[in-house]
Amino acid sequence: MNTTHKSNIFAQNQSTYDVIIAGAGPVGLFLACELALAKCSVLVLEKAENPHSPLKQLPFGIRGLSAPTIEALYRRDLLKELEIHKRLKNPHQNAKQGASRQVGHFAGIPFLEGDVDTSRWMNRLPGSTEPSLISEIEELETVFGRRAAGLGVEIKRGFAIIGFHQAEDGVTVESGAQSFQSKWLVGCDGSRSAVRKAGGFEFAGTEPEFTGYTVRADLVDPEKLSQGRIVTERGMYMQSQPGYIVIQDFDGGAFHGSDEPITLQHVQQVLRRVSGTDVTISTLHIATTWTDRARQATTYRNGRVLLAGDAAHIHAPLGGQGLNLGLGDAMNLGWKLAATIHNQAPDGLLDSYYTERYPIGIQVLDWSRAQVAIMKPSPEARALNAIMRDLMNTHDGATYFAARVWGVFTHYNLDGTHPLTGYSVPNFELADGTKIGELMHNGNGILLDFDNNTSLKALSGEYGGRLNHVSGPAKDQLGLSAVLIRPDGIIAWATDGEVDEQAVKQAAALWFN
Repeated sequence: MNTTHKSNIFAQNQSTYDVIIAGAGPVGLFLACELALAKCSVLVLEKAENPHSPLKQLPFGIRGLSAPTIEALYRRDLLKELEIHKRLKNPHQNAKQGASRQVGHFAGIPFLEGDVDTSRWMNRLPGSTEPSLISEIEELETVFGRRAAGLGVEIKRGFAIIGFHQAEDGVTVESGAQSFQSKWLVGCDGSRSAVRKAGGFEFAGTEPEFTGYTVRADLVDPEKLSQGRIVTERGMYMQSQPGYIVIQDFDGGAFHGSDEPITLQHVQQVLRRVSGTDVTISTLHIATTWTDRARQATTYRNGRVLLAGDAAHIHAPLGGQGLNLGLGDAMNLGWKLAATIHNQAPDGLLDSYYTERYPIGIQVLDWSRAQVAIMKPSPEARALNAIMRDLMNTHDGATYFAARVWGVFTHYNLDGTHPLTGYSVPNFELADGTKIGELMHNGNGILLDFDNNTSLKALSGEYGGRLNHVSGPAKDQLGLSAVLIRPDGIIAWATDGEVDEQAVKQAAALWFN
């Protein structure tokens, strides 16, 4: 892909945007919402002409939303627009309720609701949002797209990026016979990101162990396949309902990397071999492949070009953590890039996007690799699987795995002495019943002052409306007297005792200039 701008062959678009986003998936659209909320002009270019795809619909497009994602949507007043989680608590265990209900898994090993002790999670107040909910890709794209349009985001479909050229003050993006100007370009265009490839980003990592298949087919004899997730001597298959099948074939990712078509005969052959049955497919409606290849860009920024979501990191889609990881990227990047555009960013603010999100990406990729390691059809993996199953059947084990899968302990390594620094702010409920998450709809930071300190009110006033002062006691303050909250809901500074005015001023200057 050529990154050199050839102005003589491309028709010029005269508008200059603050940001062009490549990709109108959930990550790109959510990032567009964050930027537009902060008064940035945004253009989203999406190569697909039709936003609807059968693979985005149930059950293929279903995803579990983690605690940081749910909190982000709640803080931007988007959570109430999601409907699927109200109808579908768990796609694999709808019939089971209560303590025995499966609420998550690690490498296909379930953990149960009754074994998870949420009281151990220090920043989860009684008024917190749910730690895990069900949604689907198409629902998220609809909700985010509607919000983005309402905020003035321009979305162009059928516009594939074929190259770009960046200068000191902006980026020229080429799509078909047109070019578009922007100050910044963000690649949210998936695992095969054109922006990442054209930008020369190194994409380092490990090669796959298996080819995964997602299939919708008519079966002559569906009773030959068991329901749920079945681990066999040759891999794994999962049938959520008759004809909706996921297969893992431990072939080193060979088929996914080949040019062979996904035919009915091939899928049937793989399904028979993995399941150990002679099941017959009469009609193949949908089939796609994927792998557990785990790669991550070694930097998320090259000049005025940034990466987010699958463009920055890929791994096996086990447990839906890729979507949550990408939405976390968008929540972290949006306010920082907007502050940079408006010349309100302290030194190093935009670079903190990479330093904060890259370690989170490493954790998720390693989490994925660990799952694959105990899913292999080998005696060693089966032994490890049995030990992990025993561990997850304990309260300690289930609580730990739930916290990891749901992202409850996600935090950034920020400067600060208080143990809550770098964590998501608890959803404090003020005396009038208002909750902190409800006060974050405008995307501003908050200086939360439980003791009505006049110096804190004066400090917040120095930031021109970008740092809201919220005062008054809360029903449960966790012993805190004041908290500085970034626009993404992360605690930047907190204190249990007397406010050190110099300390809070330094913390505010670090994030709000």
